[in-house]
Amino acid sequence: MPVTRASLFITCLNDTLFPQTGRAVVTLLERLGVAVDFPPEQTCCGQMHFNTGYAREAIPLVRRFVDAFADAEVVVCPSASCVGMVRDAYPQLARRTGDAGLQREVDGLMPRVLELTELLVDRLGVQDVGAHFPHRVTYHPTCHSLRALGLGERPLTLLRAVGGIDLVPLPGADQCCGFGGTFAVKNADTSVAMLSDKMRAVLDTGAEVIAAADNSCLMQIGGGLQRQRAGVRAMHVAEILASD
Repeated sequence: MPVTRASLFITCLNDTLFPQTGRAVVTLLERLGVAVDFPPEQTCCGQMHFNTGYAREAIPLVRRFVDAFADAEVVVCPSASCVGMVRDAYPQLARRTGDAGLQREVDGLMPRVLELTELLVDRLGVQDVGAHFPHRVTYHPTCHSLRALGLGERPLTLLRAVGGIDLVPLPGADQCCGFGGTFAVKNADTSVAMLSDKMRAVLDTGAEVIAAADNSCLMQIGGGLQRQRAGVRAMHVAEILASD
């Protein structure tokens, strides 16, 4: 069935630091005829807790997420890592509680939670969203988008159809940028070394913009490029697709 309404799961990182991405998602979907609502009860998906060994503490956030989005036709999220958390970890956490009702709710909601480019390409059947962005762009496939969700060509398919864009390949695109959430804090030296390799690859493309499907990784890469005054902007894919 065609999607007529999507509930936006903005994520705590985007809500706090990158609100322009949420606005871009709304602009883009409304342009395509999809109504967007925003359940105000949503909070963090619990990824930070789960990834650092606090699985039990993440369970109340699972319950909150399920309650907040229970009636959603689809849940759209501009974060591959948070969608990966919901689809991969929530079933594990629900089973851990022994609560059969929670397990059923998670199993029922999970197929309706989609990363933005999945919704556009797979459910809406769209490749050309009517965007225009006359800039040289390179795309970094974040670890979660590449390995957890298997987004594959979806983001690139959408970017290639953008009017005026000069989309150039990123050398070593499948290599991690070194962020990894708390990894960047706990293993700072290793993280910086990985970031240095990624920045060199970005600069080698001559791109004006580095794009990705996760602002967490863009914060890492963009922050490094900004400190070097490299003149390369970091932009979420949604922002490019919402341009006109």
